[in-house]
Amino acid sequence: LIEAEAQGRGRRSPLANEKKKKKTSIPNREAQSAAASSNPAANQSPSHSQCRILHFGFPLFTTMGNKCCSKRQDQELALAYPGGYKKGDSSFNSNLSGPKHNNGGSIDSRYTPDPNRGQLIKHPKGGVDIIRPRTTPLLPGHNTRRIVVALYNYNAREETDVSFVKGDRMEVLDDTESDWWRVVHLKTRQEGLIPWNFVAEDRSVNSEDWFFENVSRKEADKLLLANENPRGTFLVRPSEHNPNGFSLSVKDWEESRGYHVKHYKIKPLDNGGYYIATNQTFPSLPALVMAYSKNALGLCHVLSSPCPKPQPQVWDLGPELRDKWEINRNEIQLIRKLGHGNFGEVYYGKWRNNIEVAVKTLREGTMSTQAFLQEAAIMKKFRHSRLVALYAVCSKEEPIYIVQEYMSKGSLLDFLRTGDGQFLQFEDLIYIAAQVASGMEYLELKQLIHRDLAARNVLIGENNVAKICDFGLARVIADDEYCPKQGSRFPVKWTAPEAIVYGKFSIKSDVWSYGILLMELFTYGQVPYPGMHSREVIEQIERGYRMPKPTAHHLPDDIYSLMLKCWDAIPDKRPTFEFLNHYFQNFTITSEVPYREVQD
Repeated sequence: LIEAEAQGRGRRSPLANEKKKKKTSIPNREAQSAAASSNPAANQSPSHSQCRILHFGFPLFTTMGNKCCSKRQDQELALAYPGGYKKGDSSFNSNLSGPKHNNGGSIDSRYTPDPNRGQLIKHPKGGVDIIRPRTTPLLPGHNTRRIVVALYNYNAREETDVSFVKGDRMEVLDDTESDWWRVVHLKTRQEGLIPWNFVAEDRSVNSEDWFFENVSRKEADKLLLANENPRGTFLVRPSEHNPNGFSLSVKDWEESRGYHVKHYKIKPLDNGGYYIATNQTFPSLPALVMAYSKNALGLCHVLSSPCPKPQPQVWDLGPELRDKWEINRNEIQLIRKLGHGNFGEVYYGKWRNNIEVAVKTLREGTMSTQAFLQEAAIMKKFRHSRLVALYAVCSKEEPIYIVQEYMSKGSLLDFLRTGDGQFLQFEDLIYIAAQVASGMEYLELKQLIHRDLAARNVLIGENNVAKICDFGLARVIADDEYCPKQGSRFPVKWTAPEAIVYGKFSIKSDVWSYGILLMELFTYGQVPYPGMHSREVIEQIERGYRMPKPTAHHLPDDIYSLMLKCWDAIPDKRPTFEFLNHYFQNFTITSEVPYREVQD
C-alpha cells in the first residue's frame, strides 16, 4: 500500500529510495546510506568533510575544512589545487595517468589508477640496513598471473638471463631461487632469469619511482643532496618509528642554510588513507604525491621530481655462477693496480669485459691456499648491504684471485686523507659511522669477529656508501671468544688490550677497534696515538691512558664519551654494535629539525 501510494503521488517510496541508494552507493559508503534512510537531514547536500573528488573511478582528494562544497568537479579541483588548476587543464589528467613509457609512447601500466594501490606495505625494521623482503613465493599450480615491472635497466650477462629496461613488464614463472627469478618478458616474449631486486610488483607502491623501501633518514639526506638533484627532489620512505606511517623527504634551499632536506610525517588514517596536514587527506600514497606535485599546499616546495634510485646489489656475476665457486681466470681482465692488502695486491678489473670488479691476489708463499680460500668462503657466506660482496675465486693456479665488488673511491683511510673525503661535512662523518656500525651489527648477530676493523678496511663508493672489507683475520666462532695461534700478527693500535695481552678476541674487541676507527674518521685519517710506537701504546693503555679529545677537529663531547665507552678496560662494559648503530642512525645535529609541519 505504501509503495502504491508513493507511485500514485509521483515520487519514490522509502523502499525505492533504499534500492536506489544501494545501486548508486560507492565502496565504504554503506554507513552513510543507512544513516540517510533514518535521518531526514541525511538527504540534504553532504557536508564538506564527506565530499570526495572522483577521477578515473577512484577518490583522489578528501578535505575536512569548513567551506561549502561546489557541485561542479572543476570547482572542486580548483579548491583542491588552489592556484594550480584551471578548467580543462589537461596537465592534471596527464599527471594522473603517469609518465609516458619510452617503448612506443604507451602509458606505463604501473601508473594505472587503482583504489587499493599502495595500501599494503611491508614495513622494514627501522634503523637497520636490510635487503628488500621477498614476496610470498608462487605455489605450484597457481593460476593467477603475477606481473612485475622493472625499476632499473639490466643487461643480460649470460645466455640464461633476460635484458630489460626500466618500465618493462614481465610475468614471474618461478621465484623459488633466492636471487634470480624466472620470467617471461611480456613484450619480447623472451624467457629467462632476472635479478629479483631489480623489479617490483606491478601497480604496487614499490613500483613507484619516488618510493624507497629500505632507506633511513640519513641515507635519504645523502641521496637527495646530490648535486644533480634540483630543489623539490623528493622521496617517500617507511617511517622508522611508526610501522604504519611514512616519511616524505624533500630537498629545499634557503639563503641562510643553502641546500638541505626537510622531512614530513605521512600519517595513516583509520580508513586506510594518509595525510600530512589534517585538513588535506588522501586515500593512497600516489594520490598524496600527485597532489603535492601539483601544488605545495604548505610544503617547503612543490614536489618536482623523484630522487634517482641507486641500483641494487647483484650478489653474483651471473645466474649460472650463483652456485659456482670457481671461475676461469681468463675471463678476468686486470686493468690497474689499486693497492695492496694483507696477503697481496688489489686490482681494478672487469669480468668478461663487462662487469667492474676488484681482484685481490695472494702472494706466493704468504699463506696456504686452503687458508686463503677460507677467507673467501667467509665473505661468500655473509650478505649485507654494508659488507663488500664476494663474487668468485680463481684457485687452480698461482696467484690465486678473489673477485669481489668494486668500490669506486677506495679505502676510507685514503679517502679521508687524499680524496674528496677531506671536504666531508660533519653530517657526512656521522653517516659513515652509522654505516660501519650497521655492518658490524650484522657480524655481531652472526657471531663473526672481524679482528682487523680499521679505516683501511672500510671501502667507499658513490654517494659516500661505506662497506666493510678484508675478512682475512676473521673467523666464524661457536663461542664468544677466539684465541689465535701463537705467532699471529695483529695491528696493535687498533687492538683491544685483552687481545694484545691474552690473545683473546671477541666482538667486544671489535667494539674497541670501532672506537679507534671513529677517531680516525673524525680526525680525517690521523694516525691513532700520534707520536707513540706500538710498545709504548701497549704500556700506556695498561696504565689507563686513552687518546684525548682532538682539538684541531670538531668532535662533540657526547661522541667522545661514546669512544671512551668503547675503550672500557672491561669488555662486557663496552656497548654493543646494535646500540652503536642505533646511536648514529638517530644522531641529531643541533640545527636539524626532526620533522616539519606544513605551513598554512
